[in-house]
Amino acid sequence: MDSTTATIEIRALLDRACDAWNRGDGTAYGACFTADATDVTYVGTVYTGGHEIGRAHQALFDSFLKGTRLHMEIVDIRFYGTDTAIVVTRGESAGKTPDKLGKVATYTLVRDTSGWRIAAVQKTKRKPLMEAVSFKFQPATKPATR
Repeated sequence: MDSTTATIEIRALLDRACDAWNRGDGTAYGACFTADATDVTYVGTVYTGGHEIGRAHQALFDSFLKGTRLHMEIVDIRFYGTDTAIVVTRGESAGKTPDKLGKVATYTLVRDTSGWRIAAVQKTKRKPLMEAVSFKFQPATKPATR
């Protein structure tokens, strides 16, 4: 499989995850993950396995995250062989379209017989003020522009 086709399939997987979130469907959200996946939330909670990720998110969709939409922008996709990819995104879950995408997520994706699935995701809340201070007083900490 060429990287163009894989990129299209990866974007479709992340679109399915966003769609499941937006519908408040924990089962469909969990189905985007492998059976042994790891989901580290931005608050530090660790969920293991697509079933648990879906179950826990259903509880969140029914309460704290009710009516939210997952807004996601893919920053980078890198392939490691034909069946593994690292995807970096910016995103936010909110009831309305956010002004800024305040979280960064790093996804490890794998391809198996059923297609691409999320094997791991680590979400981090951005701290723009801390970034700005670091960049001002230590310019070498600023990432190179891609």
